[in-house]
Amino acid sequence: MNKQIMLSVALAGLMLLPVAWAEQETPKQVVASTIQSIIDVLEARADLNVMTDGVREQIRQAVSGRFDYREMARRSIGKPWKKMDEVEQASFTDIFRQVLEYSYGNQLSTYHGQKVEFKEADFKRGKARVKGAVVDASKSIPMEYRLHQTATGWQVYDIKIEGVSMVATFRKDFKSIIRKDGVEGLLSKLQAKVKKLKAKG
Repeated sequence: MNKQIMLSVALAGLMLLPVAWAEQETPKQVVASTIQSIIDVLEARADLNVMTDGVREQIRQAVSGRFDYREMARRSIGKPWKKMDEVEQASFTDIFRQVLEYSYGNQLSTYHGQKVEFKEADFKRGKARVKGAVVDASKSIPMEYRLHQTATGWQVYDIKIEGVSMVATFRKDFKSIIRKDGVEGLLSKLQAKVKKLKAKG
């Protein structure tokens, strides 16, 4: 299973835990239970090779504060974030969320029974790190979830696959676009990307 597929499972899984449980769970429990939830949804599909609108809607409705899109957007865009007003920050966060949803969500149809394992969380300076691995018959690929405490409980703000940070990867890509086209240019490119991904279904 390639990195994008694994990240798809990781991201989508984090969207499935009802917020009512947030204050009762440790970082490891947050990650483990949400990943299991997305696996349950994927395995319940009538066609295991397809992501239907119904499955997408089920995931979308279940998103309830378990994934800190604003923090991820802020870290991904870097210094330009401070120059954006609240409306611009909200707009960027929304399109960033859609990029994640469709970029990685479109890969979820390729999930076929891989096992996910997690270790106990490490804590440092008010943040938590949960390491784990995606395991199939031929290999084990390491993952790492970074979480911070919020008013509604622990939320994930970054995911690493084989040591590669998703946020850092976005930041590198965004930096070059902003340098050339500015933040407005970046937004236009992301909007076009989402439109293209939606068209693929």
